[in-house]
Amino acid sequence: MNVILIEPSFPDNQKQFARGLAEAGATVIGIGERPKDGLDGDVGEWLMHYEQVRSVVDDDDVERAVRWIQDRLWVDRLEATIEAHIMTAARVREACGIPGTSVLTAHLCRDKPAMKEVLRGAGIPCAQSTGASTADEVRAFAVEVGYPLVIKPPDGAGASGTHRVDDDIDLERAIAASGLAHGATVAVEEFIEGHEGFFDTITIDGEVVHEFVSHYYPTVLEAMRTRWISPQFIATNRVDSAFAYDDVKEMGRRVVSALGIGTSATHMEWFAGPKGLKFSEIGCRPPGVRAWDLYAAGNDMDMYREWAEAIVHGRPRQAPSRRFAAGIIALRPEADGSIAGYTGLEEIQQRYGELIIDAHLPEAGTPTQPVAAGYMANAWVRARHPDFDRLREVLDDIGRTVKVHAT
Repeated sequence: MNVILIEPSFPDNQKQFARGLAEAGATVIGIGERPKDGLDGDVGEWLMHYEQVRSVVDDDDVERAVRWIQDRLWVDRLEATIEAHIMTAARVREACGIPGTSVLTAHLCRDKPAMKEVLRGAGIPCAQSTGASTADEVRAFAVEVGYPLVIKPPDGAGASGTHRVDDDIDLERAIAASGLAHGATVAVEEFIEGHEGFFDTITIDGEVVHEFVSHYYPTVLEAMRTRWISPQFIATNRVDSAFAYDDVKEMGRRVVSALGIGTSATHMEWFAGPKGLKFSEIGCRPPGVRAWDLYAAGNDMDMYREWAEAIVHGRPRQAPSRRFAAGIIALRPEADGSIAGYTGLEEIQQRYGELIIDAHLPEAGTPTQPVAAGYMANAWVRARHPDFDRLREVLDDIGRTVKVHAT
C-alpha cells in the first residue's frame, strides 16, 4: 500500500506515524513544509519520497504535490494527523479520488455547531449551541439559553480562544475578544458543569477496534486559565472493567456512526455532571499532547503501529493489556520569564522513581511559555501505576512538591 502522510516530521512525535506505517509494510511518501534535509532524525529511513510544499494548509499546494506523486505511482491513502491539516487533506483526497475521511465528515468534526446539530438529530445529548457571525446573534443566544456560556472558535482545538461567560459584562468582553467585529465567526454553547474526560478510538470501517478513556483534573478551561494549578490527565485502565464507562463507550460509537467516520483515529471529549452525560466535541484524528504515549505505556502496545495496521491492513494487531493507568502532570513556572531552576525533584525521584515514565524539565535560561500554551508547554512528568486512584495521589504529590522557579 502507498500512503501519503502530511507533515511526517513536525511536531516532534509526528515521525512516529511515519514509522508505524513503514513497519506495517506501507510505502510512505511525505508532504511537508520543511526542506528534506530538515527532517527529524531517522524519518528519511521510513520515507520512500518527500515532497516539500509552501503550506500544508493550502489546498492547491497540497493537491499539486499529490497529483505529481499520482503521476508516478498509485496512491492508496492520504493521511493527516494534526487538527489544522484535516480539512485540506479531506478536500485534496476528494479532488484526487483517494479513499478516506470525506469532506463532509471532516467538516462535521471541525465545525462545532454543525457537529452538534447532526448529533442532536441522532439523539446524542449535547450542550445547546449555535454558530454566530454577529454580536447580536451571540446576545440573542444568551437571552434564550442564559448563563453561563462558552464562546470559542467554531473549529478550535482544546481551550484555545475559548471564553467562559457568566454575565453581561463577560459577554461583551468575549464578543470584543472574539473578533466578531472583524468578520470572525464563533461557536456559542451552554456551559456544562461537571467532570470532563475524553474517549479516544481507532476505528476501522466505522467499527471501534481500540478505545481508551481519560480524565481531566480539573477541566481544560479551568486548567488553561489558572497558573497555580498543576493540571493533569490520566488514562484509566478500568475502561473494560468498570460499568460506569459503558455509557461513554456507547455514546462514542453512536457519534462515530452519526458522523460517518470510517477508518480513522478519533478524539472525543465529554462531560458528566448534574445534567447527565453530555457529548462535547470530536476530532477525526489522534489526540494531542501525546496522549497516545500514555496509552502505549499503560497497555504494552505501540499505538502508532496500531493506527498504521488499521490504515494498511484494516485490522488490529494487538489488544491493550490495561495493566496500568498512565497520566501526565503539567508543572507551571511560578511566573513568566525564564526558567531559573527546580526544587523537589530529588524527593519525587526517591518516592516515585520506579513509577515515572519520563519527564521534561527545561534547563535554566529557557524562556517560559504562557499558562494557556497547554500541558506540555513547560515542565511535565508522566507516570503510571496499576491502580488509577493511587496514580492520582502520586501525580497530586508531584504537583505539590516540585516547584518550577522563574526569573
